[in-house]
Amino acid sequence: MKVDVILGLQWGDEGKGKIVDVFTPHYDVIARFQGGPNAGHTIEFDGKKFVLHTIPSGIFHADKQNVIGNGVIIDPYILFKEVDTLHAANIKPENNLLVSRRAHLILPSHRLLDATYEASKGLEKIGSTLKGIGPTYTDKYSRSGLRVGNLCDSGFNSCYSSLKERHLEIVHQYHFDYKNYLIDGLPFDEYEEVWLDAVKRLKEYTFIDSEYFLNDCINSGQSVLAEGAQGTLLDIDFGSFPFVTSSNTITAGACAGLGIAPNKIGTVYGVFKAYCTRVGGGPFPTELHDSTGEHLRKAGNEFGSTTGRPRRCGWLDLPALNYAIMLNGVNRLIMMKADVLNDLEEIQVCTSYEKEGCLSSHLPFNLADKGIQPVYHSLPGWNSEPDVAGGFDALPKNLKEYTSYIETATGLPVDIISMGPDRTQTLVREEIKASV
Repeated sequence: MKVDVILGLQWGDEGKGKIVDVFTPHYDVIARFQGGPNAGHTIEFDGKKFVLHTIPSGIFHADKQNVIGNGVIIDPYILFKEVDTLHAANIKPENNLLVSRRAHLILPSHRLLDATYEASKGLEKIGSTLKGIGPTYTDKYSRSGLRVGNLCDSGFNSCYSSLKERHLEIVHQYHFDYKNYLIDGLPFDEYEEVWLDAVKRLKEYTFIDSEYFLNDCINSGQSVLAEGAQGTLLDIDFGSFPFVTSSNTITAGACAGLGIAPNKIGTVYGVFKAYCTRVGGGPFPTELHDSTGEHLRKAGNEFGSTTGRPRRCGWLDLPALNYAIMLNGVNRLIMMKADVLNDLEEIQVCTSYEKEGCLSSHLPFNLADKGIQPVYHSLPGWNSEPDVAGGFDALPKNLKEYTSYIETATGLPVDIISMGPDRTQTLVREEIKASV
């Protein structure tokens, strides 16, 4: 068997959670491979809405195994806020959630460091979610972090205290008043207490050597779906640096974040919105600062599922989309939120960038260069509310032409079109099946 991958092709928030949930019945194992609670995957069904930050989006299917891989970083407190929300809906993740021993832990002091560094940047803030992501990955790569497997060590408390004190020394150097800083509404000392209580709960879950577990699944004929977080344009290496996340969000990140060899990767599904959005700072060439941008924000309910911040909105950017397709080796496309464009008479698509009279379809090294201007192609809107029940052929002519235009521009088929947030509002053009 091969491992299929679902990941985002823009700046995150593409709708990956919904798609993983739709795909889950066709797989045996769902494995999240990178990121942390800065991600927010929203799933809606049966009139209920759930937002997951750490737990894989296949958790709603009790007969499927869900794995938090080694590339994920975990805040136990945030994890168990998710668990408690699921328990309230009579969903019991303890029955089908497995946690890699190699996954790193986000400490309360990591969140202090995150706030300290962001405050020190002043007007040059990157728009951090303040979840401790960057400092945790920093400790991982400086080989000083704590991992899930360390929770079972007799010396864990000593190692925890030592690392915390090292963090607090840095906070003091920046003169950050952490005593008056609230983490999720709690002073540091109180947050630390609830965090340590969550650690005790985490130790009751099943810890695994996920690299062995997943490769055993592959070798025994079980199908695995790898779930990414954030989006390609936030990748630490290939995104719009420094306005990026701290991990590799691309297909290569699935190999490193799960312990899977590159030749085990099967189909790569790239998820994108029919337009573009971005949360936080950073360059965004097709951003709209007018009434159309506001319409997209309201119609698409474009507010961050993790931060609640309003998302910046703009037209679809084909050079950026093709860049993401190239980096990830995407085989199939999934277009989300096409319904948000329902009321528009005209739709613009960026086809290239212009600088000093020269056109280029390549994403530039410095996307923030103010001399770069998007070049647009105009297409007619469909100005109606399509019903997915009739299939692709029953969709409005202009929506089908918009889809075909994207397929021609990318050279890939759009297999799925999402026309709303619920599971049922999903038009599947090509049968979903795991790679063998």
